[in-house]
Amino acid sequence: MEPVWRKEITLRINGKIYAIEVSPNELLSDVLRQRLGLTGTKVGCEAGECGACTLIVDGQTILSCLTLAIECEGKDILTIEGMADPMVEELHPIQKAFAEHGAVQCGFCTPAMILTAKCLLEKNPRPTDHEIRGAINGIICRCTGYMQIVEAISAAAEAMRKEG
Repeated sequence: MEPVWRKEITLRINGKIYAIEVSPNELLSDVLRQRLGLTGTKVGCEAGECGACTLIVDGQTILSCLTLAIECEGKDILTIEGMADPMVEELHPIQKAFAEHGAVQCGFCTPAMILTAKCLLEKNPRPTDHEIRGAINGIICRCTGYMQIVEAISAAAEAMRKEG
């Protein structure tokens, strides 16, 4: 049996640099969860259908269960663990809004919803409910019926505009 080929890559996750050896077929979701202990990224279907593994890479949402870790070398990766500002020990306004509006039930889809909302609000600080629903369309939530999630994202947008 031939040895498995591995390559050391550098990943920039939540502003921190990680040097890690990966195999060419290792998924980003697996590296984050199993190798780096960043378990906020959820894996549901492992086929890109549920959206639970959504992250932000270089300002765009991606499905980490369909993304090879090696493809992310040198890119900016944001996981739910990087949302809150550790310097002020305070939740991000989107996280606060999710808590305040009951948009968190079982919590499985929540990291993906919050990261998707962040990406949306950075591009569109005044989204309509229709635009919010369009942005979160690919993330399955089995608990909330989406109404609280849409309300939370709308409230977060308003709070973020006020913060300026």
